[in-house]
Amino acid sequence: MKGTLRARVAGAAALLLLVGAIVGFLETGSKLVRKPVAWADITSEVGAARWARPTISIVKNQAKLGKLFEVALLPPRPRPPRVDFSRLEVILVAVGPRSSTGYSLHVVRVTQSGNIDVLVRERTPALGEIVEPTITFPYLLLTVPKSGKHVSVKYAGRY
Repeated sequence: MKGTLRARVAGAAALLLLVGAIVGFLETGSKLVRKPVAWADITSEVGAARWARPTISIVKNQAKLGKLFEVALLPPRPRPPRVDFSRLEVILVAVGPRSSTGYSLHVVRVTQSGNIDVLVRERTPALGEIVEPTITFPYLLLTVPKSGKHVSVKYAGRY
C-alpha cells in the first residue's frame, strides 16, 4: 500500500511539473525565452577592410582569424585584432561591396536560448539622402563570451 501511495504522489508531482512547463511555454508566446548575451563590437580595432564577398564566420582561434583576413580581404589587408580566444569567440558579418557611403550594418540583438543567436540588419540610404558615391564594404566584427554553444547569425535584411 505504501508503494502505491508513493507511486501516485510521484505521478501527481510529475503531472504538476509537466503542466507548469506547458503553461510557462504558452505564457511566453510559444517561444523560447531568450536571454541577452554580452557582446562587443571590435570593428573599429580593424578599421577599413574590403571584404570581397558576403561572409559570415564564427572564429574560435587566432590562426583562423589570421587566415580569414589573408584569404577573404582585398589588398591592402589590415592586421587582424588580437583576441583572447580563451574567453571569447569572434563573429564576422560582411555584406560585400556597396555603391555608396550610405550603407552600414547594425546588431539588432544577441541572445541565448540554447544556442547563441545574432540578429544583424543592414541600413541602406534613403532616396534623396546625401551620400558619397564610392565603393564601401560594410562589415561587423563582434566578440561574444566563449560558451561552447552553437552560434548562429541571421541577416534580417535591409531598412
